[in-house]
Amino acid sequence: MTASTSEAWIRRFHPTSTARARLLCLPHAGGAASYFFPLSRGLSPQIEVLAVQYPGRQDRRSEPCVETVEELAERLVEVVLPFQDKPLALFGHSLGGSVAFELAARLEAHGVVPTTLFVSGRRAPSAIRENETAHLRDDAGLIDEIKQLAGTDDGLWDDKEMVALVLPAIRNDYRAAETYRPEHHTRIAAPIHALLGDDDPKANVNEVQRWATHTTGGFELDVYPGGHFYLNDHAPALIEHIANRLTGRVTTGS
Repeated sequence: MTASTSEAWIRRFHPTSTARARLLCLPHAGGAASYFFPLSRGLSPQIEVLAVQYPGRQDRRSEPCVETVEELAERLVEVVLPFQDKPLALFGHSLGGSVAFELAARLEAHGVVPTTLFVSGRRAPSAIRENETAHLRDDAGLIDEIKQLAGTDDGLWDDKEMVALVLPAIRNDYRAAETYRPEHHTRIAAPIHALLGDDDPKANVNEVQRWATHTTGGFELDVYPGGHFYLNDHAPALIEHIANRLTGRVTTGS
């Protein structure tokens, strides 16, 4: 792996040589590495956040999007392996949860077992919904779907130039998430810690609890008040939770 490859995929907002552990964060459909800046700030310096930047957005806008969950995971393996010098955990929200799971399985095939796989707002691979077709809707229909999740300022969609810039990546990511059909029997050794908003239309408690069947390392579930983007409203609690889980101490980052 070249340095440029790592720099293309990974954003280190608060790099530190003294971190006790690292947390690789994978964003939701249409999301970017910058979404995890507050998490990085809050966990530093005890935990260094490595935020993944998918192709096709922000400073990688000129690159073609990666079309499947599995291909994203495959392309990330080489990027992530050099960071195994410290304990490494994975955090994926929504689409990122599926990518993180597939990545964990591939890392384990290389002898690297993540300390924890945090999956947020994402149902288990064995809990497939066959009726998800938002990626097939016209632009207005896809935007309506996004608005229902309340993760983006609605004013964004009034800017036609901005819509033209961001919607192709969002549609690509929705297609990747909605057509993801993994092997239901896949199990990883890393413990899985699932996080969920109690009013999330994209995942319910029963669907998320099925993550327990995909690990031999133990399973936990924490449910927060809120919808698909519950973590926006519970950032301090989430930061403390992750810090305590990975280091056994409460972070003092701000």
